[in-house]
Amino acid sequence: MKINSKYKNILLEFICFLYILLFVYAAMSKLLVFDEFKIQIGQSAMLTPFTSIVAWAIPSLEILIALLLIIPRFKLLGLFAAFNLMVMFTAYIFIILNFSNDVPCSCGGVIEKLGWTEHLIFNIAFVILAFIGILIINGQKNSYVTTPKYALS
Repeated sequence: MKINSKYKNILLEFICFLYILLFVYAAMSKLLVFDEFKIQIGQSAMLTPFTSIVAWAIPSLEILIALLLIIPRFKLLGLFAAFNLMVMFTAYIFIILNFSNDVPCSCGGVIEKLGWTEHLIFNIAFVILAFIGILIINGQKNSYVTTPKYALS
């Protein structure tokens, strides 16, 4: 049983590491070419009215989530935030691919080199990883809960 727990902890740390790497890299890529990133966001008909807010919010959220994942006390919150952000990114890609004529990419660095199908698969994989991480943490919390041996009926 302890071996299982050991591997779950390693998997959890690996998932958090991947997310930290992804979000710090993505945020820095966007901030380093911020004007270009803002223009790309403005090209999306869905986001045009919110260009300035979204341009600052996305890299800020990515950095905040990476910080949450570093701090053990906030790891579960960080995984929930990562899960939700990746679901939103994935939904955005799905909507753009299926309902938009113009398909701008506002991703940074290596990630923007992916095709849209690969990008969708990449995002779905990260959604699944966050979900697994959440299950691992919740499983650890539930394993510490004990029921009293002599409960009153």
